[in-house]
Amino acid sequence: MRDAVAVLDIGKTNVKVVCFDDAGAMLFERSTPNVSLPAPPYLHADTEAIWAFLLGALGEAARAVRITAIVPTTHGCAGAFVDDADLVLPVLDYEEARVEEIEPDYAAIRPPFSLTLSPPLPNGLNQGRQIAWQMREFPDAVARAKRYLTYPQYWAWRLSGVAASDVTMLGAHSDLWAPKERAPSPLVAALGLTRLLSPIRPSWARLGPLRPEIAARVGIGADTQIVSGAHDSNASLLPHLASRAAPFTVVSTGTWVILMAVGLGVEHLNPADDMLANVDVEGRPTACARFMGGREFARILDLLHASGPRAPSRVRVERVLASGALGLPCFSGQGGPFAAQKSAIIGDVAPEDASALATLYVALLTDDLLGRLGATRGDLIVEGSFAANPMFAALLQAMLPEANVSSSSDSAGTARGAALLARWPDRSPPPPSEPAQKIDWGGALDGYRARWRAMVATPGDR
Repeated sequence: MRDAVAVLDIGKTNVKVVCFDDAGAMLFERSTPNVSLPAPPYLHADTEAIWAFLLGALGEAARAVRITAIVPTTHGCAGAFVDDADLVLPVLDYEEARVEEIEPDYAAIRPPFSLTLSPPLPNGLNQGRQIAWQMREFPDAVARAKRYLTYPQYWAWRLSGVAASDVTMLGAHSDLWAPKERAPSPLVAALGLTRLLSPIRPSWARLGPLRPEIAARVGIGADTQIVSGAHDSNASLLPHLASRAAPFTVVSTGTWVILMAVGLGVEHLNPADDMLANVDVEGRPTACARFMGGREFARILDLLHASGPRAPSRVRVERVLASGALGLPCFSGQGGPFAAQKSAIIGDVAPEDASALATLYVALLTDDLLGRLGATRGDLIVEGSFAANPMFAALLQAMLPEANVSSSSDSAGTARGAALLARWPDRSPPPPSEPAQKIDWGGALDGYRARWRAMVATPGDR
């Protein structure tokens, strides 16, 4: 039986258990949808359903491999108030709109962007604002809390009984961290959170062995080590930090498209454009920009009653370019520099061409944000769901001729990166990637891009 690291990958859309051997080969994978529960008391994660899935999948994996370590990685902007044994409040889903009720009181204590590199975001996308709202609305429950755990560390605590905090989560548009100072921001004290915040441990820290009762229930060795874990975007960055020289850019795609420009500095970030700094596992700020590309892609397909594959052919992309049909932001209502604009589809698009329009739309927004970050040259690696769409990388390559665009062939990049934490700092070779196709679109793409940019710059002219 082969030794393996088990990764608990808890994303916004799906939950996975994935196992890798020391050479990075995937040995096991199971997934299930991640469905949030409505109020009461607010939109929240179904942590018990997630827990049941994780234990069941770990038990199944343990019959195929010998699990030596377990590493959690989760989406950003989530955390848990707990007592000594359990949650005292459900884990809030960042799409809970009522969190905005805390403004303008929260605005009075939010530290400046120059300190936190965390822009004001809608709903609960600033973790500090989540916490402030929960404290105001549920003071008795918060008073019972013994600690506040960032989300990967909540799962690590359930597995090991050891509480920790993590800089990749505290530094993910939370308002709670000062990246350049590598320290908590003044908001932690202003919220009275200092007593609840667990000790900060490295993302790769081994917190201790699996709880004996869980080991017995699942059929895993009681000496299995629980690793603290990290924010999922930073997990996807790990294989590149371990193998590439800066500067380079990773375009991590899924529900969110997150652009991480390594080695380009953070002084030029503009919060109005939804630009921010994430913090990598070594505590260094990384310039980032983001929008809800996966959700917007799906929304365009729904609006156009799409038929055919999600990855369009070159012929279908050329047909949309020739038609002049455009998708204009914002289809998700949040994320990116155009979140306040009302979405529109200009022109006629056949259902079978819907994925071509959606691919062009996401590529154009990605190109726009790469320009704002100054990440238009050097290695640019597409990871996640859009890596399976060759036209996405081909369009980026055509729009960014000084960049070396490639798509990772690794469909489990986030989980594989998280697995590296069990043996960090491992200097492994870069993950395999496929160079983008170099397609001569004639002048069609340049004209289409110029028209799209003009219309998003002047939305009143639509």
